[in-house]
Amino acid sequence: MRLTFTQLDMAIAAIRTILPLESPADSLLRVFFRNHPMAGQNDRAAVAEIVYGILRHRFFLEYLAEKATPRALLLAYLVKFEGLNLRELTTFISESEAKWLAHIKAINLGSQPLAIQAEFPDWLMEKLQKFLSDTEILRLGQALQQPAPLDLRVNTLLAKRHEVLTLLNQEGIKAHATPYSPIGIRLSGKPAINQDPLFLSGKIEVQDESSQILGYLLAPRRGEMVVDFCAGAGGKALMLGALMHSQGRIYAFDISEKRLNNLKPRLKRSGLSNLHPQRINNENDIRLKRLYGKIDRVLVDVPCSGLGTLRRNPDLKWRQTPQSIGELKRKQAAILSSAANLLKPGGRLVYATCSLLPEENQDIVKHFLSDNPHFAQLNCASLLAQQKIPLDTGEYLQLSPALHQTDGFFAAALEREN
Repeated sequence: MRLTFTQLDMAIAAIRTILPLESPADSLLRVFFRNHPMAGQNDRAAVAEIVYGILRHRFFLEYLAEKATPRALLLAYLVKFEGLNLRELTTFISESEAKWLAHIKAINLGSQPLAIQAEFPDWLMEKLQKFLSDTEILRLGQALQQPAPLDLRVNTLLAKRHEVLTLLNQEGIKAHATPYSPIGIRLSGKPAINQDPLFLSGKIEVQDESSQILGYLLAPRRGEMVVDFCAGAGGKALMLGALMHSQGRIYAFDISEKRLNNLKPRLKRSGLSNLHPQRINNENDIRLKRLYGKIDRVLVDVPCSGLGTLRRNPDLKWRQTPQSIGELKRKQAAILSSAANLLKPGGRLVYATCSLLPEENQDIVKHFLSDNPHFAQLNCASLLAQQKIPLDTGEYLQLSPALHQTDGFFAAALEREN
């Protein structure tokens, strides 16, 4: 990484702005760049990469720094994790800083406590140690410290994967097929894909492979009635619409008008005519009750801790707490219970999170099944095998960045029997 003094100064200012983490890091960074309109594209890219790198390694950096000032964090990160030579920083650092950084550079990461190596807070370590060995925790932590690759989903209404791969490679964008999703593409590097003709024409969407697998678990058919219960900006709903060949009807429900507004331009590009976004007030909205017992397939990707997405959102390690997870668990149980009312007999529901924790995953599903004996659990590995997807994580879908190079994702498939 080659940096100018201007970029170094800007990175220090950005770290100072973001580190209290009173809001998501990406939104704080957007505000920071808005307040620094003279920053060029290269400056922004360099600063963003540094900020996220520091968030990924913050426990180690703060553990070693006597005073974890934004400047100290920046210098320690550049020397330890970006491999900058002290000579490259000579005119930027003092003699005492040079001595300290030489010490940092020599430290063996593998000799540090497990929580520091894995970059997990104590409360999360405590939770993980209930179901993972130390070796598994370290492997998971190290995988979550790597930046996530950029995955695309091919819109099968408008294009085929092999065609898109050929076009991307002709443009000089290194791309290859994802190992599990039949319509996924993984890019090398981070090209500005939202300016690419394939994106602007609706032939591709940005979507992590783990999220694409959910669509194949739900497996909606042409002509069915489908609900995406917590649709957000609609990425999964758009995929479901394409799997249904734009036949039948999909309701994309969400409580956020802003998120649903973000779906509108995506829907316009997609070529779909069967997707209907609708804002609801909560999981008990009267508009939902009109659909009780009428829906063939329901996707319930609930609000969760997001701990499976730490490659993209490393700030969640500080923004989540045991208390916030307790509140999320109550919300998850309420949403699942309400969404299940929509299903007709024989209908399928997929409950999903991007969390790693059983208390947000298996525990929620088990409690629901014990309260609702007319629902049965389906085997996720069998459902994916029917779709010719070679992915067997057992009865539940459990994707891990360490094992599958995706976000950490969980899903359970349930069927209403009567």
